Amino acid sequence: MSRVEELIERLCPDGVEYKTLGEVGDVTRGGSFQKKDFVEEGFPCIHYGQIYTKYGLHADKTLSFIGLDTAAKSKLARKGDIIMAVTSENIDDVCKCVTWLGDGDVAVSGHTAIIHHRLNPKYLTYYFHSRAFEIQKRKLAHGTKVIEVTPNKLLDVRIPVPPMEVQEEIVRVLDSFAELEAELEAELEARRRQYAYYRDKLLDFSERGGVPLMTLGETMVVERGASPRPIKQFVTDAKNGVPWIKIGDANPAGKYITSTKEKITLAGAKKSKYLTSGSFILSNSMSFGRPYILQIDGCIHDGWLSLSGFEDLFVSDFLYHLLRSNAVQRVWLNKVNTSSVSNLNADIVKETPIPVPPLEEQAHIVAVLDKFDALVNDISAGLPAEIEARRVQYAYYRDKLLSFKEKVA
Repeated sequence: MSRVEELIERLCPDGVEYKTLGEVGDVTRGGSFQKKDFVEEGFPCIHYGQIYTKYGLHADKTLSFIGLDTAAKSKLARKGDIIMAVTSENIDDVCKCVTWLGDGDVAVSGHTAIIHHRLNPKYLTYYFHSRAFEIQKRKLAHGTKVIEVTPNKLLDVRIPVPPMEVQEEIVRVLDSFAELEAELEAELEARRRQYAYYRDKLLDFSERGGVPLMTLGETMVVERGASPRPIKQFVTDAKNGVPWIKIGDANPAGKYITSTKEKITLAGAKKSKYLTSGSFILSNSMSFGRPYILQIDGCIHDGWLSLSGFEDLFVSDFLYHLLRSNAVQRVWLNKVNTSSVSNLNADIVKETPIPVPPLEEQAHIVAVLDKFDALVNDISAGLPAEIEARRVQYAYYRDKLLSFKEKVA
């Protein structure tokens, strides 16, 4: 029997009382400051957009600050309060939250709910990320393009309220899972830096004689995609449509694009840029310069660049590693930052100098780098797989620990 089970058996053998959030606390809306109000130093603040991407479940320091004048007009959270983002572009992210554990108050932006309560703050935050809460959240959420949960509606959310000693032990167990995951994430980040170092070293031919330098435009065809207008006329779910490749179809940690969420009609494909499997694509705007290899035939819009016709000079996987190298990425970043354009256009890519070693040497380099790449990026192997397994295990135990037999009044 676990320590949690022992405590439940001793302290609440007849079950755990469930209460509404309104019975154990109160909910207020956040303030109104925006990212443009950030300053280098000042009053600590949390913007709702940071809750999705910058913070974990708990925080005692902020990443941003606002001026004292702005803070004086802002809504504040106290130590132990929970700051919840109540709007999002998708149902999964809405109601993500962070426990404020800092010693002083913190200013909170709009699109949030500040939850002041009488429970263990970490316990309540873990509950707000559980499957039990998700089921309730989905019933409260409304909207299409923007999903929202009205703060006042949170008052009706039902929460299990075991004795404080049980709450504290559940927090201890779940914190241990979080600590282990953090250790694995740190090790993964160290491995990724190691991979980048060896990749760049293997792809540096400056001190190796006999390796010619050519521009990308001399070694392959570089073209911009095309968007049929009006786009809505051509988007379809028809089985005989042509795959329509969008940024959302690309896994940020992946190497290939194997499927798309949408398709366009044959009429739309004729007005777009059609590519065959094996071609490369690069985003020329969002996260520009990240290469992907197509494993499907499909069409790209004008937010992509295509690279094709390189087969005589490059092993496909070698070209992938080369385009990801710091040497190439720095060239593109510098060109975009110092030119009058704000995106990675075809001319910049065509002018990029790259080494063209023999195909046999390319294959040898690929064999080495693919092992590193799998270790740090493959979700089915190496550290990413172990981290994913830990996350699944954590979610299982979190939901199990936060499920109680309800006490009958």
